[in-house]
Amino acid sequence: MTNFSLISKMLPNDYVGFTFFVGCMAMMAASAFFFLSLNQFDKKWRTSVLVSGLITFIAAVHYFYMKEYWAEFGESPTFFRYVDWILTVPLMCLEFYLILKVAGAKTNLLWKMIVLSVIMLVTGYLGETVYKDAAALWGFISGVAYFVIVYEIWLGSAAKLAKAAGGNVLAAHKILCWFVLVGWAIYPLGYMLGTDGWYTSILGKGSVDIAYNIADAINKIGFGLVIYNLAVQSQKD
Repeated sequence: MTNFSLISKMLPNDYVGFTFFVGCMAMMAASAFFFLSLNQFDKKWRTSVLVSGLITFIAAVHYFYMKEYWAEFGESPTFFRYVDWILTVPLMCLEFYLILKVAGAKTNLLWKMIVLSVIMLVTGYLGETVYKDAAALWGFISGVAYFVIVYEIWLGSAAKLAKAAGGNVLAAHKILCWFVLVGWAIYPLGYMLGTDGWYTSILGKGSVDIAYNIADAINKIGFGLVIYNLAVQSQKD
C-alpha cells in the first residue's frame, strides 16, 4: 500500500521532489482543461483533444507515484518513467495521425510510428536497466528509431500529408515536429548521462530528473495545447 505521508519527508531544498510534485499538478490541471473542453468541439476534433487529455492524465498518475518513490528511496523512478512513456509516447504519435486524417493519412502511418516509438522505448529501457553493460548498443538502437520518427514527420510521408492539408493543420504539424526534434532531445541526453558508454568520457555522469520532469510537462502539455488550438482554429474556419 502506498504511504501517502511520504510527502512530509521531502526537504525544502529537494528540487527534484518539487518538480515531481509540480509536474503531477500541472499534468492533472491540463487533463481537466482538455476533458472539460470536449463539448465545444465537433466529432472531427473531439478525439484529438480527448487523446491530449489522456496523455496528461496518464502522466499525472505516474508522476504521483514517481513523487512518492523519490520521497521514499531518493532514487530516479526509472520503471515508472518508462511505463509512463510506453503509454503516452505512442499516444503522441497517434496525434500526428489524427490531425493528418484530413489529408488522407492511412493507418499504416499510425502503426509505423507506434512501432518505432515502442522500439525506441523498449530498447532504451533494456539498456538502462537490464543490459547495462551494453547500454551504448541498446541506446544506439533506440536512437535509430527516434531519428526514423524525426525523418518521418519532417521529410517523410507525414510531412507530405501535412503540406497537402495546408493551413492550420500544416502549422500545427510543424510545431509538433519541433516538439519531437527539440523537446524529445532531452531523453537521449538523459539516457547517456545515466548509463556507461563511449559517451561517458565526453558527457560524464549525472542525474537529469529535474530536466526530465520539466521536459515531460512542456512536451506533453504543449503537445495538447497545439492540438487544442488547432481544433479551435479549425472550427472558426
